[in-house]
Amino acid sequence: MSLVFDKHRFVSGLRLPPTSLRQPSAIGHRHNADTVLTIGLINNMPDAALQATERQFKGLLKAAAGPCIVDLRYFSLPSVRRSPAAQSRIERFYTKIADLDRLHIDGLIVTGAEPTAAVLTKEPYWQELTDLIDWAEANTRSTIWSCLAAHAAVLHLDGIERWPLKEKCSGVFDCSKAIDDWLIRDIPSSLKVSHSRLNELKGSDLTARGYCVLTQSREAGVDIFAKTLRSRFIFLQGHPEYDAISLQREYRRDVNRFLAGECNTYPAIPFGYFDAETEQRLARFQEWARVERNPALMAEFPRLTLRRDIATGTAGKVIFRNWLRYLAGH
Repeated sequence: MSLVFDKHRFVSGLRLPPTSLRQPSAIGHRHNADTVLTIGLINNMPDAALQATERQFKGLLKAAAGPCIVDLRYFSLPSVRRSPAAQSRIERFYTKIADLDRLHIDGLIVTGAEPTAAVLTKEPYWQELTDLIDWAEANTRSTIWSCLAAHAAVLHLDGIERWPLKEKCSGVFDCSKAIDDWLIRDIPSSLKVSHSRLNELKGSDLTARGYCVLTQSREAGVDIFAKTLRSRFIFLQGHPEYDAISLQREYRRDVNRFLAGECNTYPAIPFGYFDAETEQRLARFQEWARVERNPALMAEFPRLTLRRDIATGTAGKVIFRNWLRYLAGH
């Protein structure tokens, strides 16, 4: 397989071009000998995860591409707040969002972003994100919406509200097929998927509005769901792209935020992720941290050992392989 990375500078506007439906020949069967797929990654993850997200999705696409040539382009919504270092990286390696329409994108992957407002419609990037949803529905063969982006898309499309959780859903969960679908063809009957979110979408709300739940977990709820519009929209409440230590990094970050007084709730230990001895050490540290709440305690944070059976990324490779085959018309 091949991965091609390129950066184009056509125009410098912040808004997407007017929505228009491409002719089917421009979306799908325009390739000859080798299938070349142009994929856009709209990376809205926070600064600390920006490069890790690039690496994770790049790795998944590389593993899934097979004989296809994947032309991967990076984008980010301009209204997502960035540090100077992250903004410099975006200006160097990312394409402006207004150039989407010129690149004949076959498929998009849109990540979530760190929430800054109590409700999605008050997020600073809400208008740009809804413009992107409308554009993708008319101009891609398929788009994958991840985590917060999935919640935003169903709210915009069908008014489906997400529900706040009592505590963060974090961990590696066993998910099973709810129905047969081309996207989950050849995956195991039970797959392990990382989840990391503060809200959830309920299966009953989704099915009532024409969405198909593809995979789900007894503990984490809906995992993957989909809806066919002019584009095949795929929604991920979990993170099949996460590498083995992604949740570990997030957990340390959340503990540090608690110790620094940036949040008032001590994070729950990720479910099904650390081995039993590590969970015991973390429980003891949690008791200590609640009594002596001080950022300096992070110097005493326990050594972490993951369970051997988390198998992160296994399901993601199959899912993305099936998605690329769909984009290629196979």
